[in-house]
Amino acid sequence: MLDSVIAYVQSADPTTIYLFLFLSAFLKNFIPLVPLDLPIALTGYLIIYKKLSIFLAIMWPSLGSTLGFMVIYLISRKFGLKLYARDTTSIPPQWGKRVHRIFPPAEMEFIRQRFAAHGYLAVLINRFLLGSRSLISPMSGLMHLNAFLVALAAGISSFVWNMLLVYGGYLLGQHWQNIGGFVVMYSIPVTLLFVVIIAFAVIKYRKERNNPSRANR
Repeated sequence: MLDSVIAYVQSADPTTIYLFLFLSAFLKNFIPLVPLDLPIALTGYLIIYKKLSIFLAIMWPSLGSTLGFMVIYLISRKFGLKLYARDTTSIPPQWGKRVHRIFPPAEMEFIRQRFAAHGYLAVLINRFLLGSRSLISPMSGLMHLNAFLVALAAGISSFVWNMLLVYGGYLLGQHWQNIGGFVVMYSIPVTLLFVVIIAFAVIKYRKERNNPSRANR
C-alpha cells in the first residue's frame, strides 16, 4: 500500500500533492501507527524534480496536522468535562468511578492549574515525543487547556516537524526513506528531557498532596 502511495505522489501534479499532504497529515492524528510522515519526506526529495514550493510543501501538512490535533482536542474537551464532573449520571457509572478514583473531582481544578504549563509544553513539542504523540491531543482536551494556545503550540510543533521532514528528504535524496533515523536523532533527546520534567512535576505534586500544609505555603 505504501509503495502505491509513493508512486501516486511521484506522478501527481503539485496541487494534488499539496492536498494529499494535507489529508495524510490530518489522518496521522487518528491512525498514528501508519507511516504517513513518509510522503512528506518524499516531497523534499521531489522538490529537485518537480515545481513544488518548499513553503507550501511544509505549510499544507502543518495545517492538516494541526486541524486533526484540534479535532481530537475539542472532542476530548467536550466529553472529558463530563467524566470529571461530580455528577456522573450522563456517562456510564463504571467510567465515572474509575476516573474519579484517579482524578478526584475536588482536586481537578488544582491539577489543571498545577500541570497547565506542562500541558502547553507537551503540545508544543508533541511532534517530537516518541510513542506519546497520540496521547497529547486528548490529554490537552481533558485538562481543558486554552484552545487558542493549544492551536498555536500545535501549529508551531507541526510546522517545525514538517520542515525537518522536507529538509531531511531533500538532504537524503534517493535515500529519503531513511528519514526515520534522521528524525529520531531529534526526537530521543526531546522525549527524554520531557519525561524528566514530568517526573519531577509528578513527584512534587504527590509530595504536596500528601502534605497539604506545605502545598498552602
